[in-house]
Order: sequence, then structure tokens, then C-alpha cells
Amino acid sequence: MSYPNVQVRWLMVNLLKIISMQLHEVPRGSRIKVKSDIKVPPGAPEIQEEQILIFNHVDGMYSHCVDLNGNVVHLVAWAEVELVND
Repeated sequence: MSYPNVQVRWLMVNLLKIISMQLHEVPRGSRIKVKSDIKVPPGAPEIQEEQILIFNHVDGMYSHCVDLNGNVVHLVAWAEVELVND
């Protein structure tokens, strides 16, 4: 027998894995996976598709994010990203 609350939680966790949105819509502190529209400021480190970042905030047309090595990176605010739950 399965309990409704467990099923709802499972569904919500798995939906978070497939939700795609623009970066400026993401809550601060979220782990994201970059999906498309990968543009960075001139001279900034490149960001790869599927790269995992931690989103901090948007400042104008670019964001302030940190990669998993602790390096600050800047991605355009309208980039398509996916929330990562793990």
C-alpha cells in the first residue's frame, strides 16, 4: 500500500527535475543545469551546456552564479535552465 503524501512528494521532486525556465525566474540559491542560450560577457569564462551552477542573482542582463568548483560565472538572465534537485 502506498501513502498519498509519499506519492505527492515523489511527484513534486521529479517534476522539479524536468521544469525548464529562464534564469531570471529561478529562486536565489537554486542549483541549475544550463540548457540553452549560453551567452557570457566578453572575456568571461565559458559555460558549457548541461553544466551545473548555483544561481545567486541577476544584475542587469547577466547573472552572478558559482560553478561547482567555486568559480564565479556570468550567464545571460534569459538563458534556459533546469532546476536540479540533487
